[in-house]
Amino acid sequence: MIGWAVTFLIIALIAGVLGFSGIAGTAVNIAWILFVVGLILAIILFITGRRPPL
Repeated sequence: MIGWAVTFLIIALIAGVLGFSGIAGTAVNIAWILFVVGLILAIILFITGRRPPL
């Protein structure tokens, strides 16, 4: 999840530099949501002691 969040953040940065503000805003929102979901899942897995499958 965090990898996808970084990907969308890079897309947002490139779109922002090129002047596509609508696409950049959407990509930032998606990146933020994926980051939060990934962080919540990581905390839950840490608390329960489980490891994600490789």
